[in-house]
Amino acid sequence: MSIDSQNMEAFLASVERQALRMAEIATGNTEEALDLLQDSMIQLVQRYSNKPEGEWRPLFFRILQNKIRDWHRKMKLKRQWTRWFGSSEISAGNSAIDNPLGNIADPLSPNPAELAETEDELKAIERALQSLPLRQQQVFLLRAWQEMSVRETASVMSCSEGSVKTHYSRAIHSLREIMEPQSP
Repeated sequence: MSIDSQNMEAFLASVERQALRMAEIATGNTEEALDLLQDSMIQLVQRYSNKPEGEWRPLFFRILQNKIRDWHRKMKLKRQWTRWFGSSEISAGNSAIDNPLGNIADPLSPNPAELAETEDELKAIERALQSLPLRQQQVFLLRAWQEMSVRETASVMSCSEGSVKTHYSRAIHSLREIMEPQSP
């Protein structure tokens, strides 16, 4: 195995988990998210493995974002067909995600109440993220989870830096509003 292919494998392994979570949140379906992730990885390797290693990260996330947008377009079309023809065979594939943020709690924790509370919090965060419009959701995930700069995020999302800032700000405000406990 060449150094380049080892570097590519290491890169893909480093982004796999977070990219899968992003796709799961965007699609609401683990199987669909796995397909999008796999397609994105294959496309990166086939088309861009000859690019410098420093360019792989933004390229990969741009590919993933494009796959997610294409998936949403396809689901919208399926829903239209379902409404027009009433076919129960056409489904949007919106099954729930068990835990898209992963198990970040310590499995050896002696306190089951803490684990349950953490799981509840993770589910609340998941619901809050899923309630955001897709562009806000994806900008938030790229900026907050992937720690991409505004410039990198704009490149990945194929939009201006100003749009990234706007979407991120709106996402933060919406998430705060959703996640803050309501006063009686």
